[in-house]
Amino acid sequence: MERLIERTIFASRWVMAPFYLGLAVALLLLLVKFVQELVHAVPLVFSMSESDLVLVILALIDLSLAGNLLLLVIFSGYENFVSKLDVGDHKDRPSWMGKIDYSGMKLKLVASIVAISAIQLLRAFMNIEHMDSERLAWLVGIHMTFVVSGVLLALMDRLSESAGKD
Repeated sequence: MERLIERTIFASRWVMAPFYLGLAVALLLLLVKFVQELVHAVPLVFSMSESDLVLVILALIDLSLAGNLLLLVIFSGYENFVSKLDVGDHKDRPSWMGKIDYSGMKLKLVASIVAISAIQLLRAFMNIEHMDSERLAWLVGIHMTFVVSGVLLALMDRLSESAGKD
């Protein structure tokens, strides 16, 4: 009975696989938004101001960072919680694949969220003449919350690593 329960619990990790497939679909949706933003900007490039162009570029960077974040979650999550990806020694295999544990994944996620938040804040500063001070204060407050959370998470991981070595 115990072996059956343990095998069932071990097999339950495959319940997560559809989540990662759904995130792959979300990556495609993000690509649609990226292309939409690019197609919208290209014809206007000669008539837009430099700051408007920078805002478009920041939006594209923001979308690419979100895509990177999705890939990180898909690959690392699948490998950490479901099964190893059997791609052999494929020449395009990312060097970090299979090497990021749950702790490393959390830190990379927080770092990506901080970067995305920073780009949103930079976009707000680039468009500051159309930004009310309350919204700007919220953006700064949220960004600082992400930064402080990231630092505290890294500190907690470092403390638990050093406690594990003792």
